[in-house]
Amino acid sequence: MEKMKKMEKMKKLGFGMMRLPITEAGNPKSIDQERVNRMVDYYLEKGFTYFDTAYPYHQGMSEAATRRALVERHPRDAFALADKMPVWLVAGQEDYRKLFDEQLERCGVDYFDYYLLHSLGEKYYADTLKTDGFAFMKTLKSEGKAKHIGFSYHDSAERLDRILAEHPEMEFVQLQINYIDWENESIESRKCYETATKHKKPVIVMEPVKGGSLADVPEEAKKLFEACRPNMSPASWAVRFAASLDNVRVVLSGMGNLEQVVDNTGYMTDFEPLNEAEYGVIAKATEIINSSIAIPCTACLYCVDGCPRNIPIPQFFSLYNNQARFRRVPSHVSYYLNLTQRHGKASDCVECRQCEQHCPQHIAIVEKLKEVSRVFDR
Repeated sequence: MEKMKKMEKMKKLGFGMMRLPITEAGNPKSIDQERVNRMVDYYLEKGFTYFDTAYPYHQGMSEAATRRALVERHPRDAFALADKMPVWLVAGQEDYRKLFDEQLERCGVDYFDYYLLHSLGEKYYADTLKTDGFAFMKTLKSEGKAKHIGFSYHDSAERLDRILAEHPEMEFVQLQINYIDWENESIESRKCYETATKHKKPVIVMEPVKGGSLADVPEEAKKLFEACRPNMSPASWAVRFAASLDNVRVVLSGMGNLEQVVDNTGYMTDFEPLNEAEYGVIAKATEIINSSIAIPCTACLYCVDGCPRNIPIPQFFSLYNNQARFRRVPSHVSYYLNLTQRHGKASDCVECRQCEQHCPQHIAIVEKLKEVSRVFDR
């Protein structure tokens, strides 16, 4: 457990390589490598070491960008790298090795410090059992190709309890935790956290700022935060909420520019957990924010891969949420029409529902697209 002990000692802020700066709006593959390099350098200079990437991030380009910014420019022992097996691409056991070797090559490494089965839930857990995915994970660990093995998870606490009971070899769990989802009946952040803790599995947190939505809170909530901590950003409250949990080892932040890196490393260098008064502020802010979010999309982009009509679902949902908050439909229609020059319209949805199968937020995407269409397809 040497590396897991090392995790306990590392600074709690992790760098999620899934929302990197891009050079072309709407094209996740157009990663701005020079800006990423500067962000990575600054993060490391401040004493932080944990990087998290995955096969589908930036439509397959995140791992290569991670290699260029990190692996090719810094000593291997200066950082810890986590990657994930895209279980939805596995048709048979032979695919595990093929995909894993491809990831090693993409990242330019001989091993991963932390390796995860990506996005386990009811369907992918069943599929992983059929293809002996857990046996493959144990093989990787025995070979030294994955120093520690775990899985990321988007499902119920009850099913998480079953997985951890049936697979105690899994050493850690990556969960979606933020103050908006903490008591959410669909996501069950608190219940999943408590389940992992019961099984004595350290937790890595993803989506602490809920895809950036908790960085851009309603003005009323922003004023609450500023009155309590004038020099702290709304995003800092979200990250600190997750980091204040005793069994959380690392909180991932999908940082998209250097300013976010500077902000996050600033308050996380000498991390200060939330106090009782701050928890009270967050409770009030939660009520305000919950009343203003129409569609709880985090723009993770899992839904867009494979869409037969090439519908930019997260961007449509972002426009819809924005107009719902500010009631500026005419100006948002122009953005919508610009998107439809290269992508499908919301009304083009054929209701195949593959997007819903991949959505970590369990959003009824097909029905929400109908609402988007009602507002924008004029």
